[in-house]
Amino acid sequence: MTDTSAVSAESVPLAPRAWPLLGHALPLLRDPLAFITSLSGYREMVRVRLGPSSAVMICDPDLTRQVFLNDRTFDKGGPIYDRIREVIGDGLSTCAYPLHRRQRRLCQPSFHPARLAGYGAVFARAAEAKAGSWRDGDVIDVTQEMMTLTTRATMETMFSGALPEETMRRSLADTAVVVSAFFRRMMTPALLRRLPTRRKRRYDDARTRLSATIAEIIAERRADPADHADLLSTLIAAVDEESEDGRRQLNDAELADEALTFFLGGMETTAITLAWALHLLSTHPDVQRRLKAETDRVLEGGKLDPARLPSLGLASRVVTETLRLYPPAWMMTRVVREDAELGGVRFKGGSTIVLSPYLLHRRPDLYEEPDRFDPDRWLHAQPDRATYIPFGAGARKCIGDQFALNEAILALTAIVARWELHPVGDRPFLPKVETSLSSRGLRLRLTERRSADADGAEHGAAAPLSASGRPSTQPGVAACPVKHGE
Repeated sequence: MTDTSAVSAESVPLAPRAWPLLGHALPLLRDPLAFITSLSGYREMVRVRLGPSSAVMICDPDLTRQVFLNDRTFDKGGPIYDRIREVIGDGLSTCAYPLHRRQRRLCQPSFHPARLAGYGAVFARAAEAKAGSWRDGDVIDVTQEMMTLTTRATMETMFSGALPEETMRRSLADTAVVVSAFFRRMMTPALLRRLPTRRKRRYDDARTRLSATIAEIIAERRADPADHADLLSTLIAAVDEESEDGRRQLNDAELADEALTFFLGGMETTAITLAWALHLLSTHPDVQRRLKAETDRVLEGGKLDPARLPSLGLASRVVTETLRLYPPAWMMTRVVREDAELGGVRFKGGSTIVLSPYLLHRRPDLYEEPDRFDPDRWLHAQPDRATYIPFGAGARKCIGDQFALNEAILALTAIVARWELHPVGDRPFLPKVETSLSSRGLRLRLTERRSADADGAEHGAAAPLSASGRPSTQPGVAACPVKHGE
């Protein structure tokens, strides 16, 4: 029953700085993060306009959670997912509600805890190989190196082997073109997106090659039906026992969509998270010193063993804090499937709602000194399900969240075990805002570790650090309840 006291979505306050005809497209393109964080003062919701269309940005954690949990009404859709569907079709992360439950059941076996243990061994080998490929004094393109690492690990976990080197390089380049185009295409009116520009041709060519590579791999696997103990074998063998229409398994087109979904997700978002974590460690030497001490203590000079993941507490907190500061999916959109009410506001069917993990993660009333990198805010608190949402929540929460976390923690440990990280220059490095918070262009200098830091043993929390790396006098625990994630 609809609350008669609810107001229409058109009465929600309009954010400032809207231009005639363009709406908020210019501030979103010029400095989207500054624009998004400026909206946190509205507390509950605010309207934004893109051209003649408007959407409502949800700024409140409880209302955000209601949207996540009611995915039947607030469905995956809107300009972000429309652009992503151009590449990965109706994969698990983009499909509409009517398709989602079946696809989730078919994909779930690929992320069973028993499978994750095997994936962990792949992550560890790939991370140690990458860390062993550098030389003392190297200045590395961090994002490119992390993309290479996660691509190799993703290809092996998905397809039980790496692509040929030439195909790997091409796939990396094509992925960079496709991913960097998502955000600009989202902000560009449909008529302009169709213009045959050089940028559009590059995008179309890259998208076609990526799809062709995945289709070729699937065709080869269909011709060799043996269980290769990888993610693709699990997807091919998965059976939906609850199917009501006879579609008990994924067909080739569905397999291609899911494979592209996991390929892009497993490669790009984890690489960006790792790049940001390494950047933060390079600018916070005290945390880096403590992490080196933890690594020395846990590895004891031996190989990286995924079984030791529970002992890598600080590494885990570094990844958790990195995802708070730089959530790869910094903005999400939902489409209201039918007339609905949320927070005393009536939404018509077809309305667009915008959610932003970045906005919630940086709200000063939810996190003390929210712009400060402080892994120890998680020392005695687990992330709260309403205020910490780098992977979303509810039935549409990222199915590969633990996959990504394990990979990031193991890779971070392998790198810190061998290398000290130093910034190049003294200018702040800022995100390149695309569909993800890209770290393209980040460079760090590597110094080979000569000996363990005997004085770096972790004894509880160190002094919290400001964004500049200087000690802070403020306490470092976030002002959020202690709850476990979903």
